[in-house]
Amino acid sequence: MIIKGVQIILYDETVTGQDDFNRDIVTETAVKIDNVVIGKPTTDDINTEINLSGKIISYVLAIPADDTHKWENRVVEFYGQKWRTVGAPVQFMDGFMGSKFPWNKKIKVEAYE
Repeated sequence: MIIKGVQIILYDETVTGQDDFNRDIVTETAVKIDNVVIGKPTTDDINTEINLSGKIISYVLAIPADDTHKWENRVVEFYGQKWRTVGAPVQFMDGFMGSKFPWNKKIKVEAYE
């Protein structure tokens, strides 16, 4: 069996200036990310996240090793819905999952809309 990810949309943020109160003005840009694997979190993942942050995670995303985008506190879109990433991506050592699997990071997401 060959595992293949799907395309999702990551809303990347760019600071485009500052407002009158010196707060950053941020512009979101939709970026298509290919070969992302979407999986269900384990019961332990869900319970741990509720205890740590009070957030209920819905999915875990496996991110391709060659991706360089920032994933912390970002909106992502898949399955026709928007989700928000929770925490920082967990990164594995290169080659950790073997050469058959091109993913080396995972991040949790919670319902956003």
